[in-house]
Amino acid sequence: QLSSLFRSLKDSVRQGKILREGFRIVLTGLPNAGKSSLLNALTDEQRAIVSDIPGTTRDVLDQTIEIDGLPIQVIDTAGIRDTSNEIEVEGVRRAKQAQMQADLVVLVVDDFETGQDAIDQLLRDQAELPTLLVRNKIDLSHRRDTDSEGEVCISALTGEGLPELRQKLKTAAGYRDTEDSPFLARQRHIDALHRAENYLLSGLEQQRLYRAGELLADDLSSCQKALGEITGEVSNDDLLGLIFGSFCIGK
Repeated sequence: QLSSLFRSLKDSVRQGKILREGFRIVLTGLPNAGKSSLLNALTDEQRAIVSDIPGTTRDVLDQTIEIDGLPIQVIDTAGIRDTSNEIEVEGVRRAKQAQMQADLVVLVVDDFETGQDAIDQLLRDQAELPTLLVRNKIDLSHRRDTDSEGEVCISALTGEGLPELRQKLKTAAGYRDTEDSPFLARQRHIDALHRAENYLLSGLEQQRLYRAGELLADDLSSCQKALGEITGEVSNDDLLGLIFGSFCIGK
């Protein structure tokens, strides 16, 4: 029962953090895949310069949008490729740095020009990061759907597929429409909540394996202190009463 309560609270905390700080996505991919066009389409303004010349985007551009109340920070980056141009090299370095800080990497590919082998290699390069594959330029490739949850087909030029992309972003963020007021947590609150849950699980495991009530009590005390970092103060009697009232614990 208490473990379920912790899981529910963590879900609420995560959504509250997203609502307070926003969901950070980074647009990445090869040059001319349509990343800047996608940024402009999502923001509904000409935020980024669009050109057929590879390497047009050389710095990190960001814009905050909102999807059904979900704030999303969209970051456009330089196309990833080998180059001898010093400015573009720096742009690629910043692009890779931005990816490491993203909640979600949106890998944009030219579905008309880029072969599947090249796309598979790009995905392998992103294997350690949460990634959504966006097949752009379907107005040229005429692809209309995909069976994969991890990709979506769009045309940044015509707007086709953008509603589906927005829904994918909401799903990736774990966002749900609700009238309940989520817990608007800071990172230190989330860290404290994780520690409190770990102390609780550790104590219960000690009790299950060794019937060690004193070890359980010690972990419960640490759990109480972690929760107190969030609420300001939690009564030892209230916490222990809740725990001991929920489980049959021998003397």
